[in-house]
Amino acid sequence: MEGILALLVGLFFVSAIYMMLSRRTVRILIGVVLLGNAVNLLIFTSGRLTIAAPPVIPLGLQTVDDTVANPLPQALILTAIVISFSLFAFLLVLSYRAFQELGTDDVDEMRDAEPAERRLPPMEY
Repeated sequence: MEGILALLVGLFFVSAIYMMLSRRTVRILIGVVLLGNAVNLLIFTSGRLTIAAPPVIPLGLQTVDDTVANPLPQALILTAIVISFSLFAFLLVLSYRAFQELGTDDVDEMRDAEPAERRLPPMEY
């Protein structure tokens, strides 16, 4: 089971990088979402998969055996989901506002919105 999830994490990372290298802002946003999901799945997989094991140590148990799940990856994933959703919402509003102002979602065409008469900063001192 962990091998399948490791392959899925790799597929998510490859897809995210491919989408983030695109010229369109919507595809870049989808890549950011895929990257967040890949990281969450990586944290989940690294926390050891246990089926039907609670993340709580039973009463009276002095040492932890294999029947207890690790609660730290679960807490990290819950926090990461909230942060990645808020980042996605912010980037979505930012890209929509840029589309309204510039009339395009192509990154190369957005670069053309800079004034041509603007001088470059000095390259040497």
